[in-house]
Amino acid sequence: MPIFLAALLVVLCLIIRSRSDLQFQNPALRHQINVLRRWSKKRPKLTSGDRFFWVCLSRLWRDWRSTLVIVKRETVVAWHRKAFRLFWTWKFRHGQLGRPVIACETRDLIRKMCRENPGWGAPRIHGELLKLGIDIGETSVGKYMVRCRKPPSQIWRTFLENHASQLVSIDFFTVPTIRFHILYVFLVLAHDRRRIIHFNVTRRPTAEWTGQQLREAFPFDQLPCYLLRDRNAIFGNDFREHVRNMGIEEVLSTPRSPWQRAYVERVIGSIRRECLDHVIVFHESSLRRTLASYFYYYHRSRTHLSLGKDSPEPRPIEPPGIGPVMAVPQVGGLHHRYERRAA
Repeated sequence: MPIFLAALLVVLCLIIRSRSDLQFQNPALRHQINVLRRWSKKRPKLTSGDRFFWVCLSRLWRDWRSTLVIVKRETVVAWHRKAFRLFWTWKFRHGQLGRPVIACETRDLIRKMCRENPGWGAPRIHGELLKLGIDIGETSVGKYMVRCRKPPSQIWRTFLENHASQLVSIDFFTVPTIRFHILYVFLVLAHDRRRIIHFNVTRRPTAEWTGQQLREAFPFDQLPCYLLRDRNAIFGNDFREHVRNMGIEEVLSTPRSPWQRAYVERVIGSIRRECLDHVIVFHESSLRRTLASYFYYYHRSRTHLSLGKDSPEPRPIEPPGIGPVMAVPQVGGLHHRYERRAA
């Protein structure tokens, strides 16, 4: 008996289904006949009403493909997708917003983070934005990221800044005395904080003397990896041997290319403009004293653009509550340092 009831239910479902299919099949066939009668050309031209009819029929009737003849099945699917886009466009224009609009400042910030951090993806940038109090979806972040054809890589500036602590430059510059003698000043500059690690003055520079200055500049536990210098004849075989024994690799600049050693050349220019052009040098001892006074000001007081308007030895920010501003003369009064001191 249960088997008979189950078979009866199946038969009834088929009858009901066949009748419902006929209810959809008849208007579908009649519609296609009317379209063919309306247009006698090989390819009938469908109106918006025709497209709307088939889009609705495809959503209501599961077997709508079996009776479709005048167009391809994919065409009806494309009509449905287009209708979906038009619906949401209409909904947006009538004030029923979908996703919130991303502010222009947020979009610019996403692109800035993407350029400054080539290795970051959408999850990392999304996390940074959340920490800044910007509520945005991760998919929206991915939409506004900058697309790169090449694999992500750090820029040259980042590469150089990461290796600045391992780079030093050396150079000589000349200073005339009151008796028209020529003195040679030897400089060792660290690239990371633009610090003058060592300097000395001599009348007759030799390779052996220069090598001794290099040993005095670097203790054994603070040796740099790379030494940048020009091709001056003063750096002879003895000097190169000293550098090799210390385990430092030399990097020589191209002839007549001072821009390849821009840091040390800029320091020498600052020394001349801010100090030596305003004093008269009598002898080696006076030049050492003058340079020592200037380097004290250079390291502790002088601000640098490349260091974010800070000095090589960072200066603390003094709030107005400490007291009035006082001027402290330095380098014999050529420069001043301004500090706040309690009254």
